[in-house]
Amino acid sequence: MAQVLVIGIAGGSGSGKTTLMKNIISRFGAQIAVISHDNYYKRRDELPFEERCKLNYDEPAAFDTQLMVRQLEQLRQGKAIDCPVYDFTVHNRSDEVIRIEPKNVIVVEGILIFENKSLRDKMDIKIFVDTDADVRLCRRIKRDVNKRGRTLESVLMQYQTTVKPMHDQYVEPSKRYADLIVLEGGKNLVALDMIMNRIGQHLGKGDLL
Repeated sequence: MAQVLVIGIAGGSGSGKTTLMKNIISRFGAQIAVISHDNYYKRRDELPFEERCKLNYDEPAAFDTQLMVRQLEQLRQGKAIDCPVYDFTVHNRSDEVIRIEPKNVIVVEGILIFENKSLRDKMDIKIFVDTDADVRLCRRIKRDVNKRGRTLESVLMQYQTTVKPMHDQYVEPSKRYADLIVLEGGKNLVALDMIMNRIGQHLGKGDLL
């Protein structure tokens, strides 16, 4: 394969990472590969559902990040991977996998991807999406209630007990590793154009503006 460009997109839960990623996908589609840290939550078959609900899913130990590092390296080497799939409705890894083919541009997304040095060192460009806490909380409530079958009470309890403390301890400090800090994610058109042009240049499309 030609030289591979790996772009990391980090930021707090509900910051707008997915919107930014969707904008990139809508422009380049099948020309890029996308892997999400959320799919690498550890399998917890040994615990009943009630116990899985109580786990802290916002700390680095909740993820099998080393598997993600290995699979990212495989993609960089031109090898396809079977990416795990996580089912948020049951708080456990699914038996399904997603076949991801190698591409010349790989986008890595997740709240804690800059916290891990082994993963961080495999990225050529590191982007941190920075959004106010109240906006992030509102987005998280809508997502978890509408798409993940959660109750408002459970979302707020999780936010207060793990999401906010872990954001302050791990996510926010990882911002210092970013090459580019984007305010408001995919709604920041100036930053979006810069990112699109960089990807376009790598893919040999030149200036896309």
